[in-house]
Amino acid sequence: MLGCYGLGDGRVGPRARWARGVSSILTRFYMLYTLFLLQALLICIIPLAKVNIVKELTLIIYCFIFIITLSSGSIIETARGGLSYCEALGFGFNVDLISYPFLLLTTFLFPFCVIIYWNHHFEDMKGYLLTLTSIHILLLIIFTTTNLFFFYIAFEGLLIPLFLLIGKWGSAKLESKIIAAFQFFFYTIMGSFFILIGIIYIYYTRGTTDIEILNITKFTINEQIFLFIAFFASFAVKIPMFPFHIWLPSAHVEAPTAGSVILAGILLKLGIYGFIRFSIPLFPYANTYFYPLIETMAITGIIYSSLSTLCQLDLKKVIAYASIAHMNMVVLGLFSQNIISYAGSILMMFSHGLVSPALFISIGFLYDRHSSRLIKYYSGLANILPIFSVFFFIFTLANFSFPFTSSFVAEFLIMLGLWNTSPLATLLASSSVILSLLYSLWLANRILFGNLDYTHNVGYNDLVSREFHILLPLLVLTLFLGLFPNYFLSFLALR
Repeated sequence: MLGCYGLGDGRVGPRARWARGVSSILTRFYMLYTLFLLQALLICIIPLAKVNIVKELTLIIYCFIFIITLSSGSIIETARGGLSYCEALGFGFNVDLISYPFLLLTTFLFPFCVIIYWNHHFEDMKGYLLTLTSIHILLLIIFTTTNLFFFYIAFEGLLIPLFLLIGKWGSAKLESKIIAAFQFFFYTIMGSFFILIGIIYIYYTRGTTDIEILNITKFTINEQIFLFIAFFASFAVKIPMFPFHIWLPSAHVEAPTAGSVILAGILLKLGIYGFIRFSIPLFPYANTYFYPLIETMAITGIIYSSLSTLCQLDLKKVIAYASIAHMNMVVLGLFSQNIISYAGSILMMFSHGLVSPALFISIGFLYDRHSSRLIKYYSGLANILPIFSVFFFIFTLANFSFPFTSSFVAEFLIMLGLWNTSPLATLLASSSVILSLLYSLWLANRILFGNLDYTHNVGYNDLVSREFHILLPLLVLTLFLGLFPNYFLSFLALR
């Protein structure tokens, strides 16, 4: 028995049209789960000797899923202000203006995870593709479920395939990648222990874990404080906020390029999604009560990670620490209780999901040619890799929020809104702009310009067609959101 319900604000037009739109969206997303199951079955059946067929099949399905998600945007915009809710066999699914940007970013990035290794052959390519598919479907469940319990199951279940991705298909150094995988696993699962306690408490006191019912449920002040701490501990580790960031640099360094894309582009957004979906609407008093602490943690994380970036020797660690600074900036704007900063945070999150994966992919291309990520081995690459250098330089500019890039608009909105709330916090957070400018320009100047190191950097070709077409969409979107941010913000009703 399938039942669909709509909660609107009266601005969405005729109810019948709205209901048809909701039904269409939900039908599409149920179809996605069926596609995933079919894909996993075919990957298992197709012999290993036909690994290219498996890659092509996976890529086609991932692209098809992205097209379905993208085409759902117009229907969701028509249902603006409403909440699409459907319950089937006890599972609740929600597709609205909160979940849609996360779904769009997820489905957009996953085809790149296949194309990156199109000409590479892992020892267990079928296992790698099955792992990617497992991560993909768990992320879709996380961003669409309306039940706290199933959110937690998918939230924690995601750790297993990510652990395998880092530990099995990571760097060549067996000991290092195993340590990084265990560090990632235990850090994140320890944080999630607290949210499990919170969910159990909610179920025994309210009799439900349905977020739609909980949104109209009043929690006492003491309950809000207790539950906010429980949820915050889990989400802060995922972002990660200072001082819960220890696992991220090592995980990025040891993960394969596709793993870094998923970690930077999507996984770091899970904590932000949790705050937007659960913590902020359910515990309004606790948000205000803990804001000084969150503000202090975020600003400390911004300054600390920006300073740490200046002394890194590994290219991946530079981008990893930069990601910590950017995500703490998102948190700062999210809890500022200002709509301008909130809009900037959402845009910053989406922008980081484009720029940071693009930088990790670029570093992966360098690693394929030089078998090293150490900065000291690179210099003068603009002389032999001009096309690569153009892409890398533009993404580097976007990384420190250069004008006409998506990061600039996002960071400007965060600072503008934050100034109305706390001028001191704005001044302290703005230090990240200067620090990111320093390490970004230093990095670009160090590896792209200067004297060509003939010992290590001669004899390698520029970007091939496959690599060029991987970076091009990321570049176009980064510049498009920088030039036309209203297109994104107006869709989310944040303009």
